[in-house]
Amino acid sequence: MNPVALGESDLRVTPICLGTMTFGEQVAEPDAHAILDRAVERGVTFIDTAEMYPVPPSAGTYGATETIIGNWLTARPGMRQRIVLASKVAGPSRGMPWVREGKGMTAADIHASCNASLKRLQTDVIDLYQIHWPERHVPAFGGIYYDPTKETTETPIREQLDALAALVKAGKVRHIGLSNETPYGVHEFVRLAEQHGLPRIVSTQNPYALTSRVYDNGLDETCHRLHVSLLAYSPLAFGMLTGKYDATGIHAADAPRGRMSLFDRMKNQRWGRPEALQAAQRYNALARERGLTPTQLALAFCYRSWRVASTIIGVTTLAQLDQDLDAWDVQLSPEVLAACDALRQQWRDPAA
Repeated sequence: MNPVALGESDLRVTPICLGTMTFGEQVAEPDAHAILDRAVERGVTFIDTAEMYPVPPSAGTYGATETIIGNWLTARPGMRQRIVLASKVAGPSRGMPWVREGKGMTAADIHASCNASLKRLQTDVIDLYQIHWPERHVPAFGGIYYDPTKETTETPIREQLDALAALVKAGKVRHIGLSNETPYGVHEFVRLAEQHGLPRIVSTQNPYALTSRVYDNGLDETCHRLHVSLLAYSPLAFGMLTGKYDATGIHAADAPRGRMSLFDRMKNQRWGRPEALQAAQRYNALARERGLTPTQLALAFCYRSWRVASTIIGVTTLAQLDQDLDAWDVQLSPEVLAACDALRQQWRDPAA
């Protein structure tokens, strides 16, 4: 598992990244530390978190994930130098006033969030600091259409870049990135950075899974031509592409335990749509027909894609972690990839 460079930078990360949004909700701190230990032991040294984690978010758990990671780092001298640590500043409030009130995302907001994350993480610098979702209105998190009448932007992209640049200059952040972005957003951040001599984004963290390939509808070309790397999140579609919900769905009393069956907020989002489950069942059946597990097919699809620099995996147990990492060795034949594309022709992107 050789490290890859993000964007045009010298920041090199492992092609598998450990996502941590379950730490502090589904995963208790001792178990989270064990998962982090095992990940590093097996060669995964890229760790991603966010100020608003864990998920589903709440005022009572806000910041808990970063605190858990900070405690882990402090208890293991020298570990901070071995890993690449990524975190995110939340965009304007999406029904989470405990993160930030109001519609804007000022320099003061960004700096306050970064300082608080540094304190919780018990570190002096964040290797990759990302804007979790755009400050402006975009069709993210299951939205499909851009609607200019919903525009509420109060902090222009240039001002956001200036704020991030100040963090880089102060030595609190090494590199910057985006998340849940659009082709316009990626292009504008790059254009303004180059025009004004500001730090250039190295990556965007967007959903990429068999049932959600909106990235392939233009953002892939944008990122390729502008040298911005994709960090692919939710490659298993919140567990839908593991096959565990195939028989019961997510609403039945005997549905397997997981975030989709445990939390009503998750059931009502994009991954829980009936058509998303139906499409996942088709991909899972394809995997079994080809002698693979659904998890192997879904992860190998991301691991082997030229579009993906690093795939973010999220787990709640050591067994899940090992299963996800073991899938690194799986190769997909041209025939299997063609079958995946054929299913996408039929089902499109039901979890977009």
